[in-house]
Amino acid sequence: MSLTEEVEVLRRLPLFHRIEPRRLKLLAFTSERTTFKPGDVVMQQGDPGDSAYIVLAGEADVYVSTPSGELKVATLGVNDIIGEIAILIDIPRTATVRAVGELTTLQISKDHFFRLMTEVPEMGIEVMKELARRLERTTADLREARAAAA
Repeated sequence: MSLTEEVEVLRRLPLFHRIEPRRLKLLAFTSERTTFKPGDVVMQQGDPGDSAYIVLAGEADVYVSTPSGELKVATLGVNDIIGEIAILIDIPRTATVRAVGELTTLQISKDHFFRLMTEVPEMGIEVMKELARRLERTTADLREARAAAA
C-alpha cells in the first residue's frame, strides 16, 4: 500500500476525516506499517500502551482475561483503531488482541497521536465521540448479558 493509499484509509476513519490531507500524509509517513501473521499477538492485556494501531487489512480478535479464562469480546477489521484507550489515559492494555488472518496495521506512536490531537482539536472531538459510541455499545451488551443471566 502506498503512502497515498494509507492517507485515503486514514481519511475514511471518523477520527481523521476532518484532518487536512497534508497532516494525514505526515501521520502516515511517520507511522510504522506493521504486518502480523495469523495468531500473532498485536498487544497483550496488562502491557504498557505506547501506540495505537489502525487496521489497514485483515481482522483481529479482542480478548479480555476473566477468572474462567480468556473471553472474546470483539472482532475488529479494516478502518478500526486498536489500543487507543491505553495511550489516551495512561493505563496498561485493557485487552489482548490477536490477528485472525494476516493483519496489516498502521502503528501510531503515543507522541504522534497526542501531537495530532493537540494540533487538530476536531480530532479530539472525534476521539470523544468514538469512545462514547463504544461505551454505549458496552453498556448495551452488559444490559443484555445481565438480562440473560436473570
